[in-house]
Amino acid sequence: MRIVMMATGDIAIPSFELLAASGELVGLITQPDRPVGRHQTLTPPRIKVCAQEAGIPVLQPERMRDAEAVEQLRALQPDLVVVMAYGQILSQEVIDVPSIACINAHASLLPRHRGASCIQAAIEAGDDETGITIMYVVKKLDAGDIICRATIPLRGTETGESLHDDLALLAPSALAEAIEMLRAGDVVPTVQDESVMTYAPKLLRAHGFIDWSEPATEVARKIRAYHSWPGTFTTYPSVKSGGDKQLKVFPPVDCFPRMKKPSDALPGMVLGAGPDGMLVSCGGTRGGAVRIATMQPPGARKMNAESFFAGHKIVPGTILGLQSEEKE
Repeated sequence: MRIVMMATGDIAIPSFELLAASGELVGLITQPDRPVGRHQTLTPPRIKVCAQEAGIPVLQPERMRDAEAVEQLRALQPDLVVVMAYGQILSQEVIDVPSIACINAHASLLPRHRGASCIQAAIEAGDDETGITIMYVVKKLDAGDIICRATIPLRGTETGESLHDDLALLAPSALAEAIEMLRAGDVVPTVQDESVMTYAPKLLRAHGFIDWSEPATEVARKIRAYHSWPGTFTTYPSVKSGGDKQLKVFPPVDCFPRMKKPSDALPGMVLGAGPDGMLVSCGGTRGGAVRIATMQPPGARKMNAESFFAGHKIVPGTILGLQSEEKE
């Protein structure tokens, strides 16, 4: 079987390594090199470097739907195209190129959490489990019939970063199962139930602004889910500048959903500030509180609460998040 992989994100690297080791991988199609960092250094996707080291031919079309890109794919004569975190919507012309199938490895248990932020969505929603779904690619986003799935439980301590890595390691086994089913011709596809479909759109940095009016459980999940992308932040009043400054916050976060609070405790009110962290009121008088122990003020490194409070004055009664604009 001749296999072409279409992938860009790091989550696809273990699956790429599986296909490369099989001897059946004849090409990788990935996104073009992009400027990265403060100095905008042109940087290749990590999976491209893996392919070059393995001697696998690499194609990097700007638009996969362009005629030249489609012809380059046809020239590889694939029996199977495997898509995972590629980053472009495929045309029907591309989908129809392989002789057997075009399949996708998606990091959720479809039809739950279609879309780009499926990993974060599972944590933020408080799901009990998530996993990898292998499905046929169709023009509608993540809507193809399911070939097989692999699941893992969620313990309530995962971050978006750690779950990304866990799912990356889970994907090769699900992909191997799907390929063997396709090779044997014994796939019994499962149609997705559109009535229970959910959608997880692409996240921007601005989505990481914490809404302290939400219950403590939801605030804590968001902080875990959005680490390390897009990250979470709030704002605090600065005595020196007279305005609000951005404060990035990081997991782990302690959650106290049933904590009794003063009757005047507003969402975002600091209830305690010391070496063990900053205790912040959530969701009004009955929404509990969270304790944050790791944070990063503008122009500084990430630090623990003891270091932060040695140089920044945030006292009980301070209200966080009054200004929602993101500041870099």
